[in-house]
Amino acid sequence: MSDTSPFDQGRTGPARADALMQELRSALEPSEKLLWSGFPAQGVRLAAQDAFLIPFSLLWGGFVIVWEAIALRTAPFPAGLFGIPFVLVGLHMIAGRFVVDAMSRARMVYAVTDRRVVILSGLFARNLRSLELLGLGETNSSEKPDGSGTITFGAVNPFTALRGWPGLSRANTSPTFEGIARVRDVLKIIRDAQRAASRGADS
Repeated sequence: MSDTSPFDQGRTGPARADALMQELRSALEPSEKLLWSGFPAQGVRLAAQDAFLIPFSLLWGGFVIVWEAIALRTAPFPAGLFGIPFVLVGLHMIAGRFVVDAMSRARMVYAVTDRRVVILSGLFARNLRSLELLGLGETNSSEKPDGSGTITFGAVNPFTALRGWPGLSRANTSPTFEGIARVRDVLKIIRDAQRAASRGADS
């Protein structure tokens, strides 16, 4: 796929990429021009924070599982079932959050148009986040040696890296193009579109 194409599936696009692109196009206004679209990296991904979070989740989850096993053997029914919700949370912290995160990214698509930045996401209920180009403000990016990376719109939220953590959804974190291919090229597209939008507003 050429660098000039507005459709960038990255290194490995999701299985339902065509359906996501169709959903994205239907969310755009008739006169809106699509400059770039792409997907986050697919599959299970680890963040730097997982070096702490994985041992913590194993310790916490292991404790509640052992505690609940003892309770089921010693406590009268139904009191012994009190710890089941904590066990489920522990299992989610250990492994479930990675599965939920991977499934969420498989239903996510990003876009840059001549008017706005668009993030279409949601595992069950679909969520469309739009940021007008003229109001983007602070933009932060990080790049890996292979050219992939992440673009964050607005101040970097420290909770963004806790994707999949219980009680924390992407809707509550900074809008982000996460794990996209050729991040530097995408950032240039955004900045060029901002300049064009600014000239149009001044004319």
